[in-house]
Amino acid sequence: MSSKNSTKSVDNSQHWSNIQEAGTLGGMRFLYLLHRVFGRWFFSLIMYPVALFFVLFRTDQRNASLQFLLNHYHYRSQAWKHKPNLFHVLIHFKSFAEVILDKVLGWLIDIEETDFILTNQKLVESLLEDQKGQLIIGSHFGNLEFCRGFMHRYKDKTINVLLYDKHAGNFVKIMQKENQDSRLNVFQVDEFDVTTIMMLKQKIDAGEWVFIAGDRVPLSGLERTVNVDFLGRSAPLPIGPYMLAKALACPVKLMFAYRQRTKENKVVFDVTPLCDKVVLSRKNRIQDITNYAQSFASKLEEHSIQAPYQWFNFYDFWDPETSEKNADSNKVEVS
Repeated sequence: MSSKNSTKSVDNSQHWSNIQEAGTLGGMRFLYLLHRVFGRWFFSLIMYPVALFFVLFRTDQRNASLQFLLNHYHYRSQAWKHKPNLFHVLIHFKSFAEVILDKVLGWLIDIEETDFILTNQKLVESLLEDQKGQLIIGSHFGNLEFCRGFMHRYKDKTINVLLYDKHAGNFVKIMQKENQDSRLNVFQVDEFDVTTIMMLKQKIDAGEWVFIAGDRVPLSGLERTVNVDFLGRSAPLPIGPYMLAKALACPVKLMFAYRQRTKENKVVFDVTPLCDKVVLSRKNRIQDITNYAQSFASKLEEHSIQAPYQWFNFYDFWDPETSEKNADSNKVEVS
């Protein structure tokens, strides 16, 4: 586990923020209509040809999916009957299509508590009853809309979501127009300046929650990341969530929500305390940040091992130097 900041820059053309996620209000309504009229089984069935299109024509995303699945296989081979191939990539993309529907449903219908499996019910109840502001670190694993929906539908909490991704921001704005009662605020941020931090501090002091993703390289590149161990390889994670947590001086939680591949198809909901307050020493600042980031990475790994098809970072996630060594084995040709 490295404790040094990387000074390399990322290729902007390959940065995750440049991977456009399709979605319009008409498309979202159409997905919801299909689900409402024909049920989940029909929607799930017609997503196979959609997933096949991505396998055949979205080369970068296809290779990124296979890279992740192969890495998961090498790290946890006992969880697989066969070595991942393009069929498994198809299932991966189909799972992503299902999550898009879930994102829409998370905004447009009431989420029932019986839909969830709570990994620690007492901890969830304690969090919901806590009147203090919280910083919640999530990820692009599973469906964070379930986290937001579960929290603000059943408890009177105001949630503030920080987004780097303009495409995700557009989706949230569309859904907010459809659900005028939402207590969810979205802020598009490129960096945390003094004004932004002061505004967020006021919200924390008022008992509100702030959500931020902890799994994607910032727009500024790798110089504001630390390297952690993830599925047996080195991966860069942003330092932003932990620098923000220090400035906000509030409790920090890790939160995950994702569907199980079971007949019940329920949603696993997990909350894990990271710390009551992020503390960074002057002498070992980078190592302290790395330790916090590694705690997040380890929890993300724990859930990813259980549900690999819920991983939705369709880009080269691992450290570029490490990824290059395995590039040949991860690439495949469609025959």
